Amino acid sequence: MNREYIQNREPIHFKFEQNREDFIVDEIPIKFKGNGNFLILHVKKVELTTWDMVAAFAEFLNINAEKIGYAGLKDKHATTTQYLSFESKYEKKLKKFRHPQIKVLDVTRHTHSIRMGDLEGNRFSINLFGVSQIEAGIIEKLARKSEKNGLPNYFGYQRFGRDNDSIEQAKAMIAGDLYINDAKLKKFLISIYQSVFFNDWLKERVLLSREKNDGKFLLLNGDVYISNEDKIFTPKNIQQKDFELHKVVPTGLLCGRDVYRARGEAREIEEKYDDEFLYEKGLRRAAVVFPKEIEFKYKQHFDILNVAFTLPKGSYATVFLENIANKNFSAKKIKPKK
Repeated sequence: MNREYIQNREPIHFKFEQNREDFIVDEIPIKFKGNGNFLILHVKKVELTTWDMVAAFAEFLNINAEKIGYAGLKDKHATTTQYLSFESKYEKKLKKFRHPQIKVLDVTRHTHSIRMGDLEGNRFSINLFGVSQIEAGIIEKLARKSEKNGLPNYFGYQRFGRDNDSIEQAKAMIAGDLYINDAKLKKFLISIYQSVFFNDWLKERVLLSREKNDGKFLLLNGDVYISNEDKIFTPKNIQQKDFELHKVVPTGLLCGRDVYRARGEAREIEEKYDDEFLYEKGLRRAAVVFPKEIEFKYKQHFDILNVAFTLPKGSYATVFLENIANKNFSAKKIKPKK
């Protein structure tokens, strides 16, 4: 499943590895109250999935994992920091928690449990290998351009599993050829199904923008937008400059029920990637995101460029890198260090 980018140019051939030293992710949380009936633990994990970490805490406390709140799923092959919530009655016992791959950095309180999506974004720090000094300059220029013009908000390769096996399962389940009893797996496969349609829709819009709008994402009549306040709306007077000033962003469809769909010219493309009979609730997802606070450190004698940047929640660092490299990466090429 190929992802296309607006800048149609020669690819840049750097490498990166998802491991504890070279791929670091820090959650940017919502603002916590500092008081309330829930403990908020700021934790660092190494070479563990979020689910593995939650399971370790659940086993230690002898509770159901569903009682532990978290805002997002973080990569296994990385060093990541994120936030977990627990009922305050576990405070004393949690002080005794020890795990070789998990460290509690800080503790505060909040009025409710952390829910999926309760974060502002994520901060990434990634080492790129095999980068010459000239290439480092080109990469920085391209990253700054994405900061201004945005980048396509594709779901990254991690979403779909190795060899796209999850996609085939999802399609078979939706078609009725595969029965799935596990509710969580069923919901996950439906999200995969929605993500495939979204990526295919976004690819067509990117190719249209490449052809007709000189390297900037092209807005169409009937587009549905999201504002800085996360409000979905369909104004009639949106202009390209409103988008370029980052006031609004066009959205794509995650198909399903009870979701606002595009109109007119935008709908002509969107309806090709829609399943109006899907029983899962539909959503809108930003078509473009703007990376922020981009920083670079170049180690000349090692041909290593460290790039640090912030993305909104739900966006993929690997898509940011693909946008710069103008080529697709895959799970097979990313191997953890031993």
